[in-house]
Amino acid sequence: MTDQLFSLHGRIALVTGASSGIGRHMACVLARRGARVVLTARRAEALEETADALRSEGAHASALPGDLSTPEEAKTLAARATTPFGSPDILINAAGLNPRLSADDLTPDAWQRTLDLNLAVPFFLAQALVPDMRAKGFGNIINIASLQSYRAFTNGLAYGASKGGVVQLTRAMAEAWSRDGISVNAIAPGLVKTDFARALWEDPVKSAA
Repeated sequence: MTDQLFSLHGRIALVTGASSGIGRHMACVLARRGARVVLTARRAEALEETADALRSEGAHASALPGDLSTPEEAKTLAARATTPFGSPDILINAAGLNPRLSADDLTPDAWQRTLDLNLAVPFFLAQALVPDMRAKGFGNIINIASLQSYRAFTNGLAYGASKGGVVQLTRAMAEAWSRDGISVNAIAPGLVKTDFARALWEDPVKSAA
């Protein structure tokens, strides 16, 4: 189906959270549509397996293991991401963290790690890549929000707060950079059968609800 929809030949994409789930799937679609794709996540072996599979199909893919737990690390990774194919003009912010702790058990550390990875890192990673996008006159940034951007879930306080922030962050990023030819959008998935959501879809009661 995507053969008739679009081609991304000549584009360079950076996808975070690309070792599994939504991030991996989006990276594969971009590569199969002709983009040169840099896949990043912490799990080096899973990244290499995906990159190898894509290259065996004739796609252009490079694995870039890295830690995106803080804004400072995001800036470092942005610089490294230019090495395989050049500066990315597509950014998919799919890396995410959900500690799934109750409001009573949520710690300052878990709160900060969740807000850093889910909300701060997407902005600072984009901020580091925007100058080259601006110079090209083209950029496409996609942030992964969530159903929890709009609804409260049990044991999802930190995650929901961060994903609610992603929606407004996306609006603000679009306001700041759309005049430079950079589009910024968010996708808010519901329950998707990935390892990230395994605790939900393997529970028959929660999955049915």
